[in-house]
Amino acid sequence: MMSDHSASPTRPSTRPSARRAWLASALVAGLLGMTMLAACDKVSAPTPKAAAAPKFNAVDITGAEYARKLDLTDFDDKPRTLADFKGKVVFVFFGFTQCPDVCPTTMAELAEVRRRLGADGNRVQGVFVTVDPERDKASVLKAYLQGMDPTFVGLRGSLDQTEAVAREFKVFYQKVPTKNGGYTMDHTAGAFIFDTDGQVRLFARYGMKVEELAADIKQLLALPAVSK
Repeated sequence: MMSDHSASPTRPSTRPSARRAWLASALVAGLLGMTMLAACDKVSAPTPKAAAAPKFNAVDITGAEYARKLDLTDFDDKPRTLADFKGKVVFVFFGFTQCPDVCPTTMAELAEVRRRLGADGNRVQGVFVTVDPERDKASVLKAYLQGMDPTFVGLRGSLDQTEAVAREFKVFYQKVPTKNGGYTMDHTAGAFIFDTDGQVRLFARYGMKVEELAADIKQLLALPAVSK
């Protein structure tokens, strides 16, 4: 006959003290198991997904290592940089006042975007950089732009300054002789759009629909500012 000391390890002894000890150890093991399960649940819980990046109609050039500096004089002979417009979405376009179609169309469409945005339109700044400073004197530039939208700013510089800014923005331009002995200008037909922190974000090709441009600018206005 087997003694109580030879009881199977998988079953508690019939002695009251042994049974109490076995129950206590089982309770502790159960609690530890529940704690480990809870801890595992916490570790394996899925992390919240990051907010989806905005999708734009224009070409997204966020993080570009060009179009970072703009240092010219406006039509009131005031030095201007991109920092002057911080807090606004800035639309920078390179053109010339004697342009027959692309330039006036682009700036007129920006004026319409501002109108469609209502009060938010006050947070959108149009900046026109002339690639023809020889003919686009300050007074000419001012009359041309303020006839479209009184908030637009026109910038100009010397021939060397214009070349340097165009190089910084990777903008192409050149004089093209005309039959009457004068000249016109070929130039990049598109605009650079900066967010409210002054970072270049988009390149808007010529021909974008007004509603598409307005939608892109509205998204930029809704983004939280990174810097103060």
